[in-house]
Amino acid sequence: MRVIAGKARRTVLKTVEGQETRPTTDRIKETLFNILNFDLYDCRFLDLFAGSGAIAIEALSRGAGQAVLVESSQKAAACIGENLEKTRLADQALLMVCDVFAALRKLDGQGEAFDYIFMDPPYHQDLERQVLEFLSRSCLMGDDTVVIVEAALETEFDYLSSLGLVCTREKIYKTNKHVFIARGETV
Repeated sequence: MRVIAGKARRTVLKTVEGQETRPTTDRIKETLFNILNFDLYDCRFLDLFAGSGAIAIEALSRGAGQAVLVESSQKAAACIGENLEKTRLADQALLMVCDVFAALRKLDGQGEAFDYIFMDPPYHQDLERQVLEFLSRSCLMGDDTVVIVEAALETEFDYLSSLGLVCTREKIYKTNKHVFIARGETV
């Protein structure tokens, strides 16, 4: 796995060994960032269930101003720290080593919305819904925030309208998908 574009381009990233994390492949990451590319400059990026940190690091490499990475695994967090140092992007990143919901509560108390919120939670545990429920009533998600969920193909998002959210785009891959979510009309 490597950084695809930007100031840290071609830097090989360390990944967490074992089955704890599921790194986004370079091809899927490239497709995602081709969609986001023109809107990344100086944005605030939140990466939940960050794993190796590859998604937030790619965003920073491509011009994001700040990234917050949230990871509960000590092993994965150590990997993120090494990757941030290796890419020389650590000064633009905040690594929170804690449960995602604890991090969201702490960040919500600071009262500042993110431009992009990316999450790649463990599949089939309904964590997407739980995070989206929190975000829908949080100041972390502003009117222009885009939430991107990497999920299993069969994951349903038919509840979004009940949270005042809408799916603005869906990109299907062979084994998973990216769902782009924004605030919509309140129900």
